[in-house]
Amino acid sequence: MSELTTVARPYAKAAFDFALEKSAVEADAIESWLEMLVFAAEVSKDDTIVGYLSGGASVVQSQEIFLKVCGEQLSSEGQNFVKIMAENGRLLALPQVATQFSELKAEYEKTIVVDVTSAVELTEDKLITLSAALEKRLARKVQLNCNVDASVVSGLVIQAGDMVIDGSVKNKLNRLATAMQF
Repeated sequence: MSELTTVARPYAKAAFDFALEKSAVEADAIESWLEMLVFAAEVSKDDTIVGYLSGGASVVQSQEIFLKVCGEQLSSEGQNFVKIMAENGRLLALPQVATQFSELKAEYEKTIVVDVTSAVELTEDKLITLSAALEKRLARKVQLNCNVDASVVSGLVIQAGDMVIDGSVKNKLNRLATAMQF
């Protein structure tokens, strides 16, 4: 997995740089490229396609079958991108390319997805307050992804990228139990 991540990085960066350059002329270029990459990534995950690409198919055959499956979902630039990846035998890295492209887009737009887990559904007022506090702390626009998990008992578990804030009663009880064992 980490090998594919390393392989995907220059492709994601090249695609993002191209989309960013094109966004000066076309307002939704970055979003369009993300949609194309996500679609191509889903195609590359298909078991039939994986088997075909992993087999002894030539570069030309790989390009043709992949582009036929993708059809009109890819622009001419997107098709050229897929052709280059096929020439280099990297079509199976498309899911990681799409993921890294999405991360580059979020970094460029100064946004972050924050996962919030609570024991009960949060009210609209609490969501607004939490969102404002997180935007101030993270210095980014925040998109909340809320989940309900009764095992949290009370409080919140907030995860934004690598940062985790666990203010749940469950966590506090676990720490207390660990401290009492010594």
